[in-house]
Amino acid sequence: MASASDPATTAPPGSGGRVANDGSRLEFQDHRLFHELLGHHDEHLKAIERALGVRIGVTGKTVSISGDEPSRELAASVLSQLYGVLERGLPVYASDVDYAVRIVSGDRTANVRDIFLDTVYIAAHRRVITPKSVAQKAYIDAIRQHDIVFAIGPAGTGKTYLAMAMGIADLMKQGFTRIILTRPAVEAGEKLGFLPGDLAEKVNPYLRPLYDALHDMVDFDRARKMLERGTIEVAPLAFMRGRTLNDSFVILDEAQNTTPEQMKMFLTRLGYGSKAVITGDVTQIDLPAGKLSGLKEAQHILRDIPGIEFVRFSERDVVRHRLVQNIIAAYERAENTSDRSGP
Repeated sequence: MASASDPATTAPPGSGGRVANDGSRLEFQDHRLFHELLGHHDEHLKAIERALGVRIGVTGKTVSISGDEPSRELAASVLSQLYGVLERGLPVYASDVDYAVRIVSGDRTANVRDIFLDTVYIAAHRRVITPKSVAQKAYIDAIRQHDIVFAIGPAGTGKTYLAMAMGIADLMKQGFTRIILTRPAVEAGEKLGFLPGDLAEKVNPYLRPLYDALHDMVDFDRARKMLERGTIEVAPLAFMRGRTLNDSFVILDEAQNTTPEQMKMFLTRLGYGSKAVITGDVTQIDLPAGKLSGLKEAQHILRDIPGIEFVRFSERDVVRHRLVQNIIAAYERAENTSDRSGP
């Protein structure tokens, strides 16, 4: 192992261990943290081996990595940076290993530790909510710095979930007096008039994903009290008309299903001391054929306005089951092939 003063010894951004001059051997200092890094039955090492096509051997507190040079360097960077996360007191789960591999594979200069340590909110059951990709980190930074942020990309990239975490965190710090969660009641051709029950019962299924995310962050009783007092409001987009939303953190979900008129209506509700986050996936539009999406139009109309930020996600940012990323990429390839071949 090279000494700390050896100029040939290098360390990836945010690393907790030093990489020997051949890039194939890592030695770590803390025995307990090292075993957390390996994972239960070395599951973290096995995940890195599968993802990067390397072999990793363990001797004492040292790992030896074999494989082609680029893959060895990636594996060393992932291990070293995750160790840095553990040193700062955060746990590392199997999913975090997958996210770290994606991050470093996409950008070798990315600092995984800085991304994972940017704590957005500590949710119910003491679970820490943090960004898990470069785009997610850019997203929460944009929300902090701008009053209107558009997040555009595929499902499963954490657009709505992170926005809600940011809103609840600010609400707890009394940065806002209320959170308003809204989405258009448009789904796969169904019309509200055909659904049973009164208006509340008709729109409730469309709002269910927002309630689910809320209850994942705030315990049930506390969430119920917040909803009863109006500190948190969940409502269909149509209920926003005619209102002025002051001192509010407002989230418009599924914005690809707004019409241009609805999008303009929503954006002009914003009052003093408020912030709006608009999320959507322009590849999943459920509006009637020939109807323009308000989100697609807003991308062009508002792109050069100071104070409005657009953050774009890709399949690399998916934080659901690892197969979801592959599914999205496969559909995009199929759509591109279809576009090239014509009708």
